[in-house]
Parts: sequence; structure tokens; C-alpha cells
Amino acid sequence: MHFKKTTEQPSKYNHLEKMSVKELLSNINAEDKTVPYAVEKVIPSIETLVLKIVERIKKGGRLFYIGAGTSGRLGIVDASECPPTFGVPHDLVIGLIAGGDAAIREAVEFAEDSTTQSWEDLQSYQINDLDTVVGIAASGTTPYVISAIEKCNENNIVTGCITCNEGSPLAKVANYPIEVVVGPEFVTGSSRMKAGTAQKLILNMISTSVMIQLGRVKGNKMVDMQLTNNKLVDRGVNMLMTELRISKNKASELLSKHNNVRKIINDFNNGN
Repeated sequence: MHFKKTTEQPSKYNHLEKMSVKELLSNINAEDKTVPYAVEKVIPSIETLVLKIVERIKKGGRLFYIGAGTSGRLGIVDASECPPTFGVPHDLVIGLIAGGDAAIREAVEFAEDSTTQSWEDLQSYQINDLDTVVGIAASGTTPYVISAIEKCNENNIVTGCITCNEGSPLAKVANYPIEVVVGPEFVTGSSRMKAGTAQKLILNMISTSVMIQLGRVKGNKMVDMQLTNNKLVDRGVNMLMTELRISKNKASELLSKHNNVRKIINDFNNGN
């Protein structure tokens, strides 16, 4: 059966240039509303992958996201937000993009078409069979991503993927595929839109649930967050005031001294 990319199908809307700004915004929003429902349908697939990632990390493994273009950038965003949010080391969740870090800002021509570079990129991190690699590609056909997953499979490294087409070549090679089908884009083929939103939602779900499972949240608070700006310091102070029922001055004093919300709460509860 011929593989049909729904992400490349013609938009349900036409003559976009004749629409008013209000019509454009309303129609984009109408399409965006369908995305969470598409994600809801694949929660069982997300759950299976999350459980596998948690199991591997508990054994000393890492989580890699690998993609090209928008997909690669979204993986890098999610990976880069794990250390400040959950206090994990920078090398626990790693995002890789075709064309290297330069491609975060500007497209690197034909980088996504390489079938060898992705494995070289992974090898530079001494990837091993405790790690999990999640390929991200809206189309499900990106050579850079597919070749990475294939090489990981050959080396007994657990693989997953996030794609927005059903029955794609990428989903067929990944151990734990997530296929979130969002349909044609408002601007035909512009998969940074609904497809990108779906990928972002799923990445949020993966990293957040993994970190909670690893004990990086207490109650509903980010007690391991890094206090890298005034907003986060204020959040830490408020957490301590609520959790320990202490004054703002006392909370500020403790935070200045220890710089770690979890440590302060644990010490306090242990009578230290």
C-alpha cells in the first residue's frame, strides 16, 4: 500500500490571501482546537514509551530526542528545560538536530537527508544500550531520523518516535511509535503548525511524567528547580512558606543559605 502523508494533503481552506486577519486567526484556531483530541487518542502509546524511558533511566540510561527542522527544535526545547525545571543533570535528556546547533536558528540545507550523520551525532555522546532514543518527524520520512532509529535498533538501544502520519516508515522501525494524526495543515504542508503543536504537547507529557515518576516533583511543586532568576527565587520562597508554614523572611533566609527547596523541606521535616 502506498504511504500517504496526511500532513501534506491540501488544506481544507482556500484563498487564504483573501481572508481578513480575523478570519485567518479564527480558522487557524479552529484547526488548533482539534490537536488535543488527536493527542488524547494516542495516550496508550505515550504511556508505553514513558514507562520504558523511566525503566531505562532508573538503570542509569539517558533520554535522547533526535529530529530535523521544527521537530528537532522542539526536542531541544524540551530537553533544555528539564535541568532548570527538575534539577536533573544537563546530560540526562539530550536534544539533537540535523545540521547541529547552527540549525536551531537557521535551516541547514539537506541536513535532514543524511543517512549517516545522525548515528555519528549519537556516538559523540557514547550512546549505549541503557539509553532511549526518540525520533521526532512530523512526516515520518526524514532520513536523518529514520537512520538513527535503525542504527539504535541494531545496537539494542530502545527506540520510540513521534510522527503525525499513520503507517510511516519511521513508525515501522521504532520500537515504541506514537502516531498522532492531526490531518492537513491550515497552510498546506506547514507542519510547524498543528503537527508541531501535537509534538510539543506530547513532549511536555513525556518529560513531565518521566520526571514525576523519577521523584522530581513533590505534591505538585517543582522542588528541584534551579533558582536561576528572581521569578524562580520568589516561587521557591512561596513554596517554602506554604509547605512549612513559615514567614516570607524566614523562607528567604533559608533559601539564600541552602539554595535548594527540596533540601530545606527535607531538613525541616527531619527536625534539622
